[in-house]
Amino acid sequence: MISVYNIKPKFQAFLRPVLDSLHKMGVTANQITISSLFLSLIIGLLFWFADVHHLFFLALPIGLFLRMALNALDGMMARTYNQQSKKGELLNELGDVVSDLFIFFPLLKFEQTSLYLIAIFISLSVVNEFAGLLGKIISGQRRYEGPMGKSDRAFIMGLYGLLAFFSVDITSYSIYIFAVINALLILSTAIRVNKTLKSNG
Repeated sequence: MISVYNIKPKFQAFLRPVLDSLHKMGVTANQITISSLFLSLIIGLLFWFADVHHLFFLALPIGLFLRMALNALDGMMARTYNQQSKKGELLNELGDVVSDLFIFFPLLKFEQTSLYLIAIFISLSVVNEFAGLLGKIISGQRRYEGPMGKSDRAFIMGLYGLLAFFSVDITSYSIYIFAVINALLILSTAIRVNKTLKSNG
C-alpha cells in the first residue's frame, strides 16, 4: 500500500550525519523523543493562533518535517548506540499519540463546518496507532502500514498548512477531504490488524 512511510530508509540515510553529530554531543534517544514532544506542543500552539498571525501556518509544514526527523533520529539513536529501553519505548509510543493530539486539535477551530469529521479523524488516528502497537504486543512486530499512517497524516497536515498560508480556501471541500482521510484511516487500521493476525498464525 502506498505510504510516505515507504521512503523512511532513504530519509534515515539522509539523517545519518546528523545522528553522528548528536551522538558526539552526548544527546540520547530519550532526549530526542522528549524534544519531539515539546516541538509538537509548539506546533499546535502556533497553529491555534495562525488566524491571528498568518505566518504561523508555516509551523505545520516546517515543524512537522522537523518532527519526522526527530522521530526517525530517536529510533536510529537507540538502535545504533544501544540505547533501547522500556522507558524509551513508552516515551516513543505515548509521545506520538500525545503529539498528534496537540497538532490536530486546532483543526476543530479552523474546520468548524466539518467538526464531526475532525473529531472522528482525531479519534481514528489514536486507534490507528493503537492497532500498530497491538501488532507488537500480539505478534512481536510493530505495524506501520498506511495508507494513512503517522507519516501520511503529517504530510497531509503539512500540506494543509501550506494551503492555508497561501490563502487557498478548502472550506467547501473539507467535508469530502476529511471523509476520504477517515476512510483511509479505517483501511490503514484494518490492514494493520489483518497483518498482525496473519503474522501470529
